[in-house]
Amino acid sequence: MKVRLENVCKTFNNNKEVHEVLKDISFDVKEGQFISLLGPSGCGKTTLLTIIAGFKPATSGKISVSGKYVSSAGSDRGFVFQNYALFPWMTVADNILFPMKEQKIPKAEREKKLGELLEMAQLLGKENLFPHQLSGGMKQRTAVIRALACKPEVLLMDEPLGAVDFQMRQILQEELEALWLKDRTTVIMVTHDVDEAVYMSDRVIVMSTEKGKILEDMNIDLERSRDRESEKYKKYKDTLTNILKKALNRDDSKVV
Repeated sequence: MKVRLENVCKTFNNNKEVHEVLKDISFDVKEGQFISLLGPSGCGKTTLLTIIAGFKPATSGKISVSGKYVSSAGSDRGFVFQNYALFPWMTVADNILFPMKEQKIPKAEREKKLGELLEMAQLLGKENLFPHQLSGGMKQRTAVIRALACKPEVLLMDEPLGAVDFQMRQILQEELEALWLKDRTTVIMVTHDVDEAVYMSDRVIVMSTEKGKILEDMNIDLERSRDRESEKYKKYKDTLTNILKKALNRDDSKVV
């Protein structure tokens, strides 16, 4: 298995009270799979993603990537934040080159990889633009290929389209899917959008606000690219929507 979670728990101390956000979360992710963590605000999905990334420690339980236990952040895991987190003072090219420089990749190899990534993301000719000069889709693609620059084994995405307006969301989902299909990196994505989960994912894991309890682990058996108007697509959406309604009926929390 590419990623394995074994009985992951997370608690926070708040005003001397212990708040348990995640309890005994376990699942495996196969290499090349695109997994979505779906659930309402308060179910701990972003907390779980940051634990997988190594940004926060689990209180108990184990996470492994390619058989190696996660104890801190590492180059084997790339991360795409909701607001893209591009450096505003850097061009597209410099943003993409930054993690490769941090990894001390030789200059010739960096420049070769930069060209490949720009072509993959359809950003050739845009490399000298700054983030404020980019459309939402260009920012999103830049953030994704920056995360892919050091060839991570797993790409973690926290609502990568959460800052995009509704009209653009489906277009950018299609762009993101096309970008992913070129490389097939293992992906774990957090979302609260049912349609996005069905369109993007090979598997959807539905979490509840009851300590992140997994309500459903559903394989999405649809060919790519996906027809949002097909009956099978709509059935997946309806089924997951009904499961999500159950998640919303649980005790809520402010942790996301």
